[in-house]
Amino acid sequence: MRRRILMALTLLASIAAPAAAQVVRSEGERPAAPTAGDRGGGRSPVLDDLFTAFQPAAVVQPPREPIASRRRGSMVGYIEDTIVSSKVRVRFDAGLHSHTPDRAEFFYAKCGCYRTLSPADPAYDLDAAGPGPGIVTDLNFQQLYVQGEYAATDRLSLFAELPMRWLQPQSFVPGTGSFVDQRGLSDLRAGVKLALADTAEQMLTAQVKTFLPTGDGLNGLGTDHASIEPAILYYQQLSDRVAVESQVGVWIPVGGSDGVPTSSDASFAGNVLSYGIGPSFELYRSGSIRFAPVVELVGWRVLDGYQTAATADASGTNIVNLKFGARTSWENGGSIYAGYGRALTDADWYTDIFRFEYRFSF
Repeated sequence: MRRRILMALTLLASIAAPAAAQVVRSEGERPAAPTAGDRGGGRSPVLDDLFTAFQPAAVVQPPREPIASRRRGSMVGYIEDTIVSSKVRVRFDAGLHSHTPDRAEFFYAKCGCYRTLSPADPAYDLDAAGPGPGIVTDLNFQQLYVQGEYAATDRLSLFAELPMRWLQPQSFVPGTGSFVDQRGLSDLRAGVKLALADTAEQMLTAQVKTFLPTGDGLNGLGTDHASIEPAILYYQQLSDRVAVESQVGVWIPVGGSDGVPTSSDASFAGNVLSYGIGPSFELYRSGSIRFAPVVELVGWRVLDGYQTAATADASGTNIVNLKFGARTSWENGGSIYAGYGRALTDADWYTDIFRFEYRFSF
């Protein structure tokens, strides 16, 4: 019995010794920091073992995946690309049956037919910058674009676009004459994109595009004036396979031909509001290949300006197109798009359009 009491007292003394040492330290003296191997002058070995056993385990955070790798690339073919990234794009359009190609000088400059009117006619305009003398009622065209975009940061990119154009007039108003097929450089384009919001599932981008009058207006290859187009672009990934992309913008001409009549203060060129929305669904995914059909509704409203048609005033004209297409993408950054568009309204930029595109992102 006495032996057990002595053992208990020895254990209590070993526990109480560090506490007693703390009490007798002089006031203001800071205790020495215990080291990992200090078991004799600090806590008792029993308490050290208990303290070590109940230490929480360190939590190792997994490396965060970059936002860009979790978001699908843009799948649309006609709506502007919201994603800010470095890329090269080659696009070919074949448009059929453009009936009023000089509307608001959006596609090409004011019809050259105004140059051949009698000087006494209020609509006479010797400076009309478009092709003539015939008044086109049906026009086919093709355009080839080469575009490069450079992302200076994750949110800011600059881009430029070099377009080539081919025209084939199909019919003219009888008695007004005609003009032959044309081809050549069209109006150069350049701009900037800024991501206002950027998460794994969505991106909101402000874009400003400028159009430079490098195409020959007399041959229908350009508008013969500069213009600027600010726009807001939006991308929303709804699920692992479904995304929606949209845009709204306004094309603003800088200058332009005289209106009709030429004494009018208004310009032949007019502001054009554009908008569009396009859902896509990743139908097939296997290894590094993805295939996604996409449907796009794209529209324009001509806010002002003129046109060479039965009604000269183009303001209030609404044009709506429905586009069907699909994009096939590879993990190395390449993708191809093929699509077809059809005008849903009587007014149009074209009745039918076919588009083929190759894009490489890096």
